[in-house]
Amino acid sequence: MTTWAFTRGVTIMAVGFLLLNAVLLVMINHVMWAIICGIAAVLVIVGWFRYRRAMAELAAAQKEMKREVESLRELLHTRRQD
Repeated sequence: MTTWAFTRGVTIMAVGFLLLNAVLLVMINHVMWAIICGIAAVLVIVGWFRYRRAMAELAAAQKEMKREVESLRELLHTRRQD
């Protein structure tokens, strides 16, 4: 299982739990707590999207650094031959 699939699964479970709590709280007339659970569910989704974007940026930066290191190695290798 990849990290992306794992975080997606955990996010779905968290959102489902919070929305179930919200529905159950509405049923017993605790609307304010239900609204708080609904807002928390939205924040979990927003946080997951931000996490995915940050991980994508890190992966891109890692690839760029790897290319730069390879370029430096190649440069050092040609300098040693001269």
